[in-house]
Amino acid sequence: MKKIDAHAHMRVGHPGSWRNFSITPQELICQMDEYEIEKTVICTLPNEETQKAVNEFPDRLIGTVWVNPHEGKKAVAQIYDYITHHNFKGIKLQPLAHAFVANEPIVYPIAQAAENLNVPLFIHCGHPPYSLPWSIAQLAEAFPKIKIVMVHMGHGHGVYIQASIDMAKKYPNLYLETSGMPMHTKIQEAYEQVGANRVLFGTDIPLHHPSVEIQKILVSGLNKSQLEDVFYNNIKKLLNLA
Repeated sequence: MKKIDAHAHMRVGHPGSWRNFSITPQELICQMDEYEIEKTVICTLPNEETQKAVNEFPDRLIGTVWVNPHEGKKAVAQIYDYITHHNFKGIKLQPLAHAFVANEPIVYPIAQAAENLNVPLFIHCGHPPYSLPWSIAQLAEAFPKIKIVMVHMGHGHGVYIQASIDMAKKYPNLYLETSGMPMHTKIQEAYEQVGANRVLFGTDIPLHHPSVEIQKILVSGLNKSQLEDVFYNNIKKLLNLA
C-alpha cells in the first residue's frame, strides 16, 4: 500500500539535550524504502538542513519551513523565501519548544502568510501549557481559510486526543495527523466523525519508528480504501502533490 509520511524530522534536538535524536537523509531514505513510504514531509531546525536534504532527494522528501513566531518579521521572511524560492510545501510551528500559544497575536502574521501562500500550517498538538487543541482551534476559527494540521492529534493524553477530534469536528479547516498518538481506535473514530479527507498518517521519525506508526493505522478498523486515504490520498491532496 502506497504511503506518504506527513510528519518527520531529521533532527529534533541538540547534543546534550534530552531530545538529541537524529537521522541522516540517507538513513531516512533507507527506512522509507524498507517500509514502502513513497515520500516524507520533513521539518528540521535549522531549515538549511531540510533544504539540503530536499535538494539531495527531491523526489522523496518534501520540505516544510519551521519558524519561531517570536522572531516576527524574520520568521515571515523565512516563510516566503522557502516556499517561493525552494518549493517548500507548508509551515511548521512548535508551540512547546518556542513557548507560545497558537491563538496568540504573534502567530497571526504566520497564519496570514499561510493564507497568502495557500499552504497548510502544521502545529504540534498535545502538551500543556502551550500546544493544546483548544488554542489551535481558536486559531482555526480566526483564520478559516487556512488548513491547519494538528500534529499528533493530542499526542499521548486521552483528553487531548478527544479534544483534537472534537475541535476538528467543529472547524472544517482542522486536520489530524496520527504520529505519537497511541489510541488506534481513535483513528477510525476521527476518519468517520471528522472526515475521510482530514486524517493523515505520520511517523515523527526519528522519535517514533515507522513500523509502530504503520501498524497502528492497520489495526484501526479502517477498510482498504479508507486506509489508502489515511496513508496516501489525504496528504497528497492537502499538499497538491503531482
